[in-house]
Amino acid sequence: MKTNSEKLKNDFLLVNKNAAGIDIGSREHYVAVPSDRSEKPVRSFQTFTSDLHSLANWLKECKIDTVAMESTGVYWIPVFQILEEKGFKVYLVNARHVKNVPGRKSDVSDCQWIQRLHSFGLLSASFQPDAMTRELRAYLRQRDGLVRYATAHIQHMQKSLTQMNILLHNVISDITGESGMAIIRAIINGERDPDELVKLCRKGLKNPPDVIKKSLEGNYLNEHIFTLTQAVAQYDFYQKQILECENKINELLAKFPDREIKDKKDDALRKKKNKKNMINPEIKEHLKRATGIDLTQIDGFNTLTAITIISEVGLDMSKWKTEKHFTSWLGLAPENKISGGKILKSGTKKIKSRASRALRQAAQTLVRSQSYLGAYYRKMRYRLGAGKANVATARKLAVLFYNLMKHGIEFKDFGIDYFENKFKERNIANLKKRALDLGFTLIQSPS
Repeated sequence: MKTNSEKLKNDFLLVNKNAAGIDIGSREHYVAVPSDRSEKPVRSFQTFTSDLHSLANWLKECKIDTVAMESTGVYWIPVFQILEEKGFKVYLVNARHVKNVPGRKSDVSDCQWIQRLHSFGLLSASFQPDAMTRELRAYLRQRDGLVRYATAHIQHMQKSLTQMNILLHNVISDITGESGMAIIRAIINGERDPDELVKLCRKGLKNPPDVIKKSLEGNYLNEHIFTLTQAVAQYDFYQKQILECENKINELLAKFPDREIKDKKDDALRKKKNKKNMINPEIKEHLKRATGIDLTQIDGFNTLTAITIISEVGLDMSKWKTEKHFTSWLGLAPENKISGGKILKSGTKKIKSRASRALRQAAQTLVRSQSYLGAYYRKMRYRLGAGKANVATARKLAVLFYNLMKHGIEFKDFGIDYFENKFKERNIANLKKRALDLGFTLIQSPS
């Protein structure tokens, strides 16, 4: 009598004959190989580095070519890296896609189930960029975390100033700017005279000196000065750490291979970009050389936006067949669930993607942009509301990014007039179609 395993093999075609499955754990990993490769086809290995190398050597002895594993926490990362270095084709799969048969939940059955699914080609690998891009991604994510930590200490500085009734935030929009930090450092160093503190403000501030002077008449107490001093010291520390991250990013980008630059526009003609949260300006030139195009020409993009997206998706757009696949992967395309010819659920997928977040943030900056994209965002906001307009514009930015990177197309802004004309033409075409459906002929009056 045939076993269930033999019946299953007869029903399905083996796609990956040399496949293994790994159940990732925090203390040990369970590995399953085909039953004919070893007397003991399921083995457990501890998570020490030497054991991971032993795991890879055992898979070599079993003549395994490809390995599938779940993306469990961060425990999969050392296993993935070592197996990749050893020459295995590693599939990192979504844990939701490899749920075990109900009632048979154990580490042994899990790894066997993953191995079986992978053997029949039923698992799809999650996207993983190349090693250099992963290194760049690690630096960018570390920088993002440092920026958040620094922001927390800005709030601590603001709290200490408010406790002393120094209303600096009422007269200076950014207390971490040149004027704000000069005043704060002077206060820490013992300066209390408002007339002397006002002299530290740079020219061009909106508020007059007498208003700024009134905001600097505070109630200076020792405990608040102490907390302000510590907050500034911690802020300075993280600024130093951020600079070190940017230097590592710059060094790594310098190692990226050159790509032919498609954008030949003169730098003097470029539009000014928002300098808030900008990073080392050298990074822009290295990024332009590595991509072959100037991504900051896209409205809403600055260097930080471009480098963030590159660090998450890499430089090779061939991983996605079309722009639709790319936008769907980013969670910027509708995911309709249809049954019986009816749409049961519609909306974008909830995906935690830093690239998607960067595109959404870029879309928000277009609210006052006098460009084609700006006009598109405002039209979508009028029709759909701010939330959906942000997603729709982020998708359009993603499509632009995909085409520029894949085909080397030079970005060109057609302007607001072009958008309005196209919008008018579409409305006229729709009106003519509706008129024909009702048995009428629509004739456009001469302007």
